Amino acid sequence: MGNAENTAPAAVIVLAAGAGTRMKSRTPKVLHEIGGRSLLVHAVNAADGTGPGELVVVLRHERDRVAAHLGEHAPEVSVADQDEIPGTGRAVQCGLEQVTAAEGTVLVTYGDVPLLDPATLRDLVAAHEGAGAAATVLSARVPDPTGYGRILRSEDGSEVLGIVEHKDADDSQRAIDEINSGIYAFDLAVLREALGRIGTDNAQGEMYLTDVLSIARQDGRSVRAVVTEDVMMVEGVNDRVQLAQLGAEMNRRILERHMRSGVTIVDPSTTWIDADVTIAQDAVILPGVQLHGATDIGTEAVIGPDTTLRDTEVGAGAEVVRSHALLAVIGADANVGPFSYLRAGTDLGAGGKIGGFVETKNAVIADGAKVPHLSYVGDAEIGEGSNIGAGTIFANYDGVNKHRTTVGRHVRVGSDNVLVAPVTIGDGAATGAGTTVRKDVPPGALGVSAVSQRNVEGWTMRRRAGTAAEDAARAALGAEEGSVARTPAGTAAEEHKEHEQR
Repeated sequence: MGNAENTAPAAVIVLAAGAGTRMKSRTPKVLHEIGGRSLLVHAVNAADGTGPGELVVVLRHERDRVAAHLGEHAPEVSVADQDEIPGTGRAVQCGLEQVTAAEGTVLVTYGDVPLLDPATLRDLVAAHEGAGAAATVLSARVPDPTGYGRILRSEDGSEVLGIVEHKDADDSQRAIDEINSGIYAFDLAVLREALGRIGTDNAQGEMYLTDVLSIARQDGRSVRAVVTEDVMMVEGVNDRVQLAQLGAEMNRRILERHMRSGVTIVDPSTTWIDADVTIAQDAVILPGVQLHGATDIGTEAVIGPDTTLRDTEVGAGAEVVRSHALLAVIGADANVGPFSYLRAGTDLGAGGKIGGFVETKNAVIADGAKVPHLSYVGDAEIGEGSNIGAGTIFANYDGVNKHRTTVGRHVRVGSDNVLVAPVTIGDGAATGAGTTVRKDVPPGALGVSAVSQRNVEGWTMRRRAGTAAEDAARAALGAEEGSVARTPAGTAAEEHKEHEQR
């Protein structure tokens, strides 16, 4: 954080001490997520975007849990603890104890207003300082202001005379459509002094932050309001319904931003993209796609339909169809799916293929290598240009430890193989269909483990008598009715031999 811009505030205080009881959750309200970030991280990012000299978050409910979350996502932020005295005024007073600056502008925002952005806050600071005000409130005009505090302006509209809560407003005041967002810019010295004069002698027994505005007016200082045209910027989350509503609005804005940057999103109504996802120009996102975390999509890549990617990198020109990937890398012009599961550590090279019903984990699949069908590849390295036959299993677990399999360059692994790790198949080697590979296959060699095939003639007629299979077999053999006895003489020895071989 720094003071690079002229409108940078001396400090920002983010209030996040409330319990959020209307969420009806064991998770603190500010830790609920939309767009891949917690509400609190959205709020901190907006505050940090103003370039403040100091950034303080005030906590109380589930203090240690929320502080740990901040330490993980915003370690540069200072934490202040609100004591047992209730009210937003007291919360700000506790936050100011962490602020070392003696003068300048201090912003007060909230940890449950996720759509608020840095530009809006910077505009608030600029208007506040430009007017030389003691306090400036961010307001909005709404069609239905029921339940909100109303902004009372002077006759010429330049000054704020006060803020009246809905329950205390008369009919004429309730007709006012300009509401208080609760987000403020204050002169730091005025704020410190005014908070020292606020008590809890009211019906709620709380220290009200709005009392600072009244004190400033009594002292002859200027109090202003700045109206935001974007009402959603100041909407807060109080319950799960509002969480979903603001989550949908954030997603709409994210999708619109990507589309205006040259990304094709075929069906925005079924597409969800987190705030930290990056998508290059001319990528195509098909219906039913969810892109989460730090996922990065390359130019002209095609994702979907019905695909979920989390923290996954997709190269230029790659295609991912009806698949799920987590912490994976998909190279340029590679193909994945349909119905594949790429688990953490999967790295598919350029032009490679992970086909239908394939699961991979901690597997490096080099350029041009293919795992086309019905396979599990775990803890493996597959060399350039190699092909893994359908139904192949990389048996990586011995019941105690995981082991790694190495498949060299331009190897052809036959269908229905089991590669029992640790094992290496050398460059240019091959394995036969149905092979269980328990030891290394040298470069250029053919590894086989199947026994020679033996056909037991007449088996169906003896062991499946009276079934449709017998009828089909007899018809195919062209046998006349009764020409082959159902239990021909001399078959007992063959049955015994067959049993012994089994």
